[in-house]
Amino acid sequence: MTHFPQPHPQQRAPRIQFNSLITALVQSDGGQRAKGRLYVVSMTGGLLRLAKALSDGDFVEVAFQTGSGPVHGMAEMLPPTRRATDGVMQPFRFIALGDDDHRVLRMAVDSISDRTFVGLRSSQWSVPKGQ
Repeated sequence: MTHFPQPHPQQRAPRIQFNSLITALVQSDGGQRAKGRLYVVSMTGGLLRLAKALSDGDFVEVAFQTGSGPVHGMAEMLPPTRRATDGVMQPFRFIALGDDDHRVLRMAVDSISDRTFVGLRSSQWSVPKGQ
């Protein structure tokens, strides 16, 4: 089954930033290929650094490797957010992910989200005064 990620109107999908450089391959409908770096990803899309911007609205295939495995999906390129000295930062939104790709992406997002969550430690718990 193919998943068609939909943003939730009231709740933004959790974003994860990678500590290491993640190479992403992007292929357009016309067969043009580009290599970039994946900086941020969520269940609904991500942010790439590319040598040159792709056109807003281009439909592409995006592939990258996570600690949980490879992810390959169809995406729509969004307008570049800013120029960098060595390229451009450009977001994308997933429009279709296969079952395995969706599962791997979910595991990667959950794994990194779990590691970065700082919850209350038992030493920080206290009994309310007066009890």
